[in-house]
Amino acid sequence: MFTKLQYRKIVPEKAQTVARIKPKTYNLQPDIMIQYNKKLAGVLMGSLISAAAIAQAPAKKIDSSYNNTYYQGRMELFNNLPVVKGGILFLGNSITERGPWSELLPGKIILNRGIGGDNTFGVLARLDGVAKAAPQKIFLGIGINDLSRNLPREVILNNYRRILDYLHVNTPKTKIYIESVLPLNEPLTTPEYLKNKKDSILLLNTGIQQIAKEYNVTYINLHEIFADENGDLKKELTADGIHVKPQAYVMWVEFLKKGKYL
Repeated sequence: MFTKLQYRKIVPEKAQTVARIKPKTYNLQPDIMIQYNKKLAGVLMGSLISAAAIAQAPAKKIDSSYNNTYYQGRMELFNNLPVVKGGILFLGNSITERGPWSELLPGKIILNRGIGGDNTFGVLARLDGVAKAAPQKIFLGIGINDLSRNLPREVILNNYRRILDYLHVNTPKTKIYIESVLPLNEPLTTPEYLKNKKDSILLLNTGIQQIAKEYNVTYINLHEIFADENGDLKKELTADGIHVKPQAYVMWVEFLKKGKYL
């Protein structure tokens, strides 16, 4: 049995050195400690409040409605028309609906599938009938009514992707053309929901053009013929700042023919 003195002799010198090291302590002045604790408590409380606010914040609602009585009436018409395949189908809102496409393209099978007030959600809901027609070409023009409801650009573009996904699967031989959203002439517009949309239209068109590249479909920039030097819809081509006059449709078709889209 070792004595206390003998035990010390066999402990390595390094071990004795380590044993003699004492942890350092920091003695802060009381007032400094109080200030530190207050700051720490403030940071923690702020974090808790922020987390609670995020958790309680309601999700932003979007207006995805489309199925009004006018929409239903147009759909009833489409559903009762004989199915004609291999035609040229114009798909969109009132700007498409008002187009005298058959008169401007005599001798061709024309399907006008424009619905006044329609948006990308409404187009998505009626793609089944579009695909059943197995058109040779589709000219898609949609988006201004989405913007008028302040729908997020990401939502609109995602709907574009869903539209293209559906068409590629269900009518794969159809040649798809995506037309840019037309400019507005805001001084001539009456509704407040059409005000201050110029930049939104340009940004949406940029996104649509990128999606067209992703899906390898043709993007048609109609601003080239309808926008003035300020980027607004030419005054002589519109009466209300959003819809175009008959002469504009003549220019439209000539532009499509010149680009060999028709």
